[in-house]
Amino acid sequence: MNHDLSRPLRIALLAVLLPAALAACGDRNADGTDGATPDTPSADGADAAPEGAPAPAPEAPKPAEPQGFDIASVPVSEAALGDFPYFTLPTGYRHPNRPIPVRDFDRVAVWTGDRLEWVEGRVFESLVHAERGKGWSRLEVVRNIDHQIAQAGGVKVTESEPPKDIIDAWDEEQAYSQGRGDIYNDKVATWLVRRPDRNIWLHFVGNTASGSWMVIESAPFQATAALLPASELKQQLDADGRVALQVNFATDKAEILPDSQPQIEQVVQLLSDDPALKLSINGHTDNTGDAGHNLQLSEARAASVVAALAAGGIDRARLQAKGFGQAEPVADNATEDGKARNRRVELVQL
Repeated sequence: MNHDLSRPLRIALLAVLLPAALAACGDRNADGTDGATPDTPSADGADAAPEGAPAPAPEAPKPAEPQGFDIASVPVSEAALGDFPYFTLPTGYRHPNRPIPVRDFDRVAVWTGDRLEWVEGRVFESLVHAERGKGWSRLEVVRNIDHQIAQAGGVKVTESEPPKDIIDAWDEEQAYSQGRGDIYNDKVATWLVRRPDRNIWLHFVGNTASGSWMVIESAPFQATAALLPASELKQQLDADGRVALQVNFATDKAEILPDSQPQIEQVVQLLSDDPALKLSINGHTDNTGDAGHNLQLSEARAASVVAALAAGGIDRARLQAKGFGQAEPVADNATEDGKARNRRVELVQL
């Protein structure tokens, strides 16, 4: 008996099965996957998720931007301190430059590891050398400074190499000094002692043979130049033939600071009121540093005052400039007050 289906029956079965197969294929994507593509949104605009699936985890918060060094993060110390500059070199090390220069007021930068912090106040600076017969060790000097700062209740802020853009900014606003050292090639170490009324910074740079350091104590500016009106200038000239002015200059420069301009104007007034008056402008310094350098500085400062008077309308033929350096003190250079009095410009009647 032949079990094959007759041709008419096979055609009838195909007619029934083919539409069902086509309907099933209609639920497949062109790439062969079933159902909607993963990127196809649901009718309500939300991605479909299997029923009972856990909600997606919230996005992790972004980490906070790194913060720079914060002076306020350093604890305030009231530990007993000696006299400025407070810190000493370890045994076997010395300051080769004598006398050690101290500036009563200046503006210098310290490196905090992320920026330059500009500090105004009192400044001590010096080279650091090993004594004859002792080997130099940068590590020994730094460890001793670490110890002293810790005893004073301070912290080390950084010991790192400033990037080029920082060094460029440093050079632009602050000329090289013996205490700043070789910031171009060596690590800069910075410490801070935060006091209730001021901040004390210590800066050290050292290499394989020597080092440099600065101690900077923040302090507000206090004017030391007293304004002498033209009438008082004339009285003293008539009585003594000379009168001293406390004209303020930029540190180790002949640039007259703006706060001394009112005094310059009073000298202009004095000369304008008496057309016959002729003056020698004499520059003087204290004994800090090299005597030859001080002589040149005093000459340059006297010339700057002459230039300022000429700019005010005074004929240069009535003026002359002389520098005496540290040769003619009027007070004891052993005290800061005495040094301030010795740093002066004198008007001397010709």
